[in-house]
Amino acid sequence: MTALCTYIVTFDEVELCVEMYGERRDPPVLLIAGMSASMLWWPGEVCEAIASSGFFVIRYDQRDTGRSTSFPRGRPGYSTHDLAADALHICDSLGLRSTHVVGHSLGSGIATILAVDHPERLRSVTLIGATTGAPGLPAGTGIFPVLPEDLDSRVAAIDYLLEDTRACDGLSPRFDEDRIRQFITSDVDRADDIAATISNPPAMEFLHPRRGDLGTVSAPSLVMHGEMDSVFPVAHGEAVARLIPDAAFVVLPGAGHTLLTIDQADFTTPLIRHLRVAERRC
Repeated sequence: MTALCTYIVTFDEVELCVEMYGERRDPPVLLIAGMSASMLWWPGEVCEAIASSGFFVIRYDQRDTGRSTSFPRGRPGYSTHDLAADALHICDSLGLRSTHVVGHSLGSGIATILAVDHPERLRSVTLIGATTGAPGLPAGTGIFPVLPEDLDSRVAAIDYLLEDTRACDGLSPRFDEDRIRQFITSDVDRADDIAATISNPPAMEFLHPRRGDLGTVSAPSLVMHGEMDSVFPVAHGEAVARLIPDAAFVVLPGAGHTLLTIDQADFTTPLIRHLRVAERRC
């Protein structure tokens, strides 16, 4: 299966590149990536597996990633609430009154904003690599690289992102440096402004829901967490799941923080099961 189509959603001088898999008549699933991650960080084979199970899958480049709008370097001028509004703009452009939402890392924070502030728009929510940010949770062990001096250097950007990914996934036995370097090279070459991709998302305003807000989430909820996550150890995901009423919790064996080190079946099997159960409740 290949992507159904790729198109641009335009609003308020922002353009977002959107790609879709599956049949428009099937229940929609919106995938929201993490910080500085284009749509490619949702592996195509994962999108295909979900679509082949009877869902209409939507992935997209967030602001400052891939082929979506880039903002002045160091001055993004947007917040996580703006990114949540972007997700709703995409749904509105497709005529979707509600959707299943799957968020990874920063995307899980955006998904939580949607679940708390717009519960009527969510058929279910899945949070991957999430944290409550509560004090006392174990610190990550990943050592993140410093920004390269020359953000316009293709080689420096690739090297930086490889080391950034190593900090996220380096404990995983599936961390394959050659494969991941090849992936990152493709992502860098596809980006309109890789310097903005690297520098802007960390500089935006973070307005995540408070920990207490997780208790108000009413959508059917699944929390998934990589066993070898070196950004947020598993206890972070467990803490999130405890706060959301009736949330299911799944540990992804051998996986790091990103989806580059998951076993596809370990990931898609519980996710698709969750989507199907939630869909029966709609």
